[in-house]
Amino acid sequence: MAKELKLQTPLTTEMLEKLNVGDKVLLSGIVYTARDAAHKRLVDLLQAGKELPFDPVGAVIYYVGPAPARPGKPIGSAGPTTSYRMDPYAPALMDAGLKAMIGKGPRGQAVIDAMIKNKAVYFAAVGGAAVVTAQAVQSARIIAYEDLGAEAIRELQVADFPVFVANDVRGNDIYKLGVEKFSIDD
Repeated sequence: MAKELKLQTPLTTEMLEKLNVGDKVLLSGIVYTARDAAHKRLVDLLQAGKELPFDPVGAVIYYVGPAPARPGKPIGSAGPTTSYRMDPYAPALMDAGLKAMIGKGPRGQAVIDAMIKNKAVYFAAVGGAAVVTAQAVQSARIIAYEDLGAEAIRELQVADFPVFVANDVRGNDIYKLGVEKFSIDD
């Protein structure tokens, strides 16, 4: 039975071990934004033995390239990006301490294996609700790679950001479980 929980970043293994696929989570605290171009740069830094522009331990990355902010707002529409484009980079970031990712769509097996190994989770944000998602953002500031425009890394302060557990620390996958549960046999 799915439950609803509130979590505060930075996340810990103990917090994440309580989650199961399908659980609704209202996330508060700091969340970083990054898409594929920024992920490549982050992994290049890790491979060079250099520091990242944020502390990855317990961190959450939201796969988003937000629209420009309207006057008086911290961010524009901020809907999730399809996550598989970050799959080549996600295991290295989890090995560095990343505890959660937010996006849409299923993840590859190497990423699921890295989640199990690192006790990390993948949250699904609801696509098509970009304006609602943006309402949970209290502040936003670029912290790295401003040259990437909408894909620059931003530090978001969020309150009750709504997500669902798509992959838990045990490797359960809502995308596979949903297909099994709702498939119609011929």
